Amino acid sequence: MTALMGFYVLIWPALTLVVLIVICRAVMRDRRQARKEHRDMV
Repeated sequence: MTALMGFYVLIWPALTLVVLIVICRAVMRDRRQARKEHRDMV
């Protein structure tokens, strides 16, 4: 049971990191496309 709780606690930072990476990649892709088309991000 302790190992299961340890895994549960440690998996959340990993999942958060994956989501952050996905969001950052999408923003960078949108930024590159906006620069290429000479327009603002917002």
